Amino acid sequence: MNITQEQWWSQAQEDENAVILDVRTEDECNRGMIPGAKNIDIYKGQGFIYEVEELDKTKNYYVYCQAGMRSAKACSVMEQLGFATTYNLIGGMSEWDGPVVLPE
Repeated sequence: MNITQEQWWSQAQEDENAVILDVRTEDECNRGMIPGAKNIDIYKGQGFIYEVEELDKTKNYYVYCQAGMRSAKACSVMEQLGFATTYNLIGGMSEWDGPVVLPE
């Protein structure tokens, strides 16, 4: 489901079952990430599938990328893998004006 930045962030903050998932490359993440995000690069192909399969499918996933296209694809893939709830951040990091942290 595609939702706006305001909905995405406020919902993620209030959701005790939320997992924020960044599907960008390591280089992109090094420029800044949304606080608390877990990174799994969708460009890893089958590696992405393997890593996503390890995640808890009962959680609610708030997914983002740079512009919103890769994260939309990631949500679609995750739904096919049996994830019940995924939210795609419309516009991704290119339109994000919320908090940003550098990866540890």
